[in-house]
Amino acid sequence: MAIPMPLTLEIIFRFSLGSGQRRFTRFVAMASLIGMMLGVAALIMVLSVMNGFSSELHQRLLSVTPDLVLEPSMPTMDELSELARRAREQPNVVAATPFQRATTLLQVGGRTRGATLIGAPTDGLISVINLGAHLVSGGLDSLVSEPFSVILGADLARMLRVSPGDEVEVFLPRLTVSPLGVYPKSRLLKVVGLFSVGAGPDAREAYVSYETAHRLLGPSGRQGVQVKLTDRQLALTDQAAFRRLGSQPMALSDWTTSQGSLFAAIKMEKITVGVLLTSVILVAAFNLISTLTMSVTEKRGDIAILQVLGLTTRHLLLLFLGHGLLLSLVGIALGAALGIGLAVFISDLSLWFEQVVGVVLFDPAVYYIGGLPSILLWRDVVAVVVTALTLSAGASVYPAWRASRIPAAEVLNYV
Repeated sequence: MAIPMPLTLEIIFRFSLGSGQRRFTRFVAMASLIGMMLGVAALIMVLSVMNGFSSELHQRLLSVTPDLVLEPSMPTMDELSELARRAREQPNVVAATPFQRATTLLQVGGRTRGATLIGAPTDGLISVINLGAHLVSGGLDSLVSEPFSVILGADLARMLRVSPGDEVEVFLPRLTVSPLGVYPKSRLLKVVGLFSVGAGPDAREAYVSYETAHRLLGPSGRQGVQVKLTDRQLALTDQAAFRRLGSQPMALSDWTTSQGSLFAAIKMEKITVGVLLTSVILVAAFNLISTLTMSVTEKRGDIAILQVLGLTTRHLLLLFLGHGLLLSLVGIALGAALGIGLAVFISDLSLWFEQVVGVVLFDPAVYYIGGLPSILLWRDVVAVVVTALTLSAGASVYPAWRASRIPAAEVLNYV
C-alpha cells in the first residue's frame, strides 16, 4: 500500500515541528537553525557591503581616469593636438585632450612626497576627467592665469602641510649640469587649488597647465592623448580604430590598465569573504546531520510502524530529506529576510551607531568614505539561498539513507 503524498508531507511536518523530540535533540535542531539563519544573513549583508565599496571606488577612481589613453612613440605638441582632433571626430567619443605626465618629488620644509605631475589643457581637465567637479578650493582658470601654479590632491596637501597660496618645490626627472656637479632640476610651484575625489589620487596626483608641464618636463615623461567615451566598455573593444589615427607606432591603454588590478583585488576579496562565511553555513549543515541522526535514532519505532503500514524505502528517503530541508528552510528564510533588511539599512544603522556612541567607525581620511555603503544584488541573495539549500540537502542524505535501512521486524521485536 503506497502512502499518499499529502500524508507524507504531514509526517514531515510532525517530525520537524512536533513535540515528541527529546530536549537535547530540539536544542541541537534550534542551534543548527539559528546557525543557518546567521550564516545566510551575514553572507548577504557582507556581500552587499562589498558591492557598495566596489561601486564607490569605481565611481570615485574612474571619475578622474580617462577611458582610453593614446601614446605615440615620439610625439610633438603639434602632433598630439592633431591626434586629439582626429580622436574627437571618432564615433562614441565625448572628448579628447593631449596630456603630459611624469613622476616627481614635492618638497616643503623638509617634508617630501612622491607625486604624479599631470599637465593638460583646462578644457581637457574638465571634459575628459571632470577635475573641476572635484575641486574643494581654487579654480582651474588659475592654472592658466598664474604661471607655474599647481592644484594638489587634498591628502597630498595635508601630508605636505600646505594650502592655497603656499609654494612647493618640485624635483623633476631632468638633470641640471653646473660647475658644482649634476643635480635634478627643480622649480617652485604656487598652490592655487585642491581637489578631492575620496580615493587614492588625492594622495598622489598634482595638476598643472599643459604649457607649464611642457616647460617643466620638456621631452621627458609620458605624452599622449586622453579620451573619454560615451560608454567606458567601448575602450575594451574599439581600440583598433584608434590605432589607425596616428602616423607613428602608438601604445594604447584603457581604464582597466591603471585601475583593473585594484578592482580585480576587490572582486577576489569578495569571493574570499564569501567562501569564509559559507563555512558558517557549512557548520550549520553539519549540525543538521547531528540533529537528523538523533531524530532517526529516537524515532526508530515510528519508522518501523510506518514501514509496516506501507511506507516504502523511497518514501523514507523523501521523508527525512524533507525533514532536513524543512528545518533548514526555516533558518534560510529567516536569514534571508534578516540579511536583506541589514543590507538595505546598514548605512543608516552605522551612522546612527556613530551618533549614539560618539565614535567614527569609518574615518574619511583613512577609508575615503563617510559611512558604510551597501548595494543589494538579488543575484547574490539567490546564490546564497541556493548554496544554503544545496548544503542542507547534502547534509540530509546520510540520515535519510540511514532511516531507510532500519529493519522494521528487528525494531518491532524490541518494542
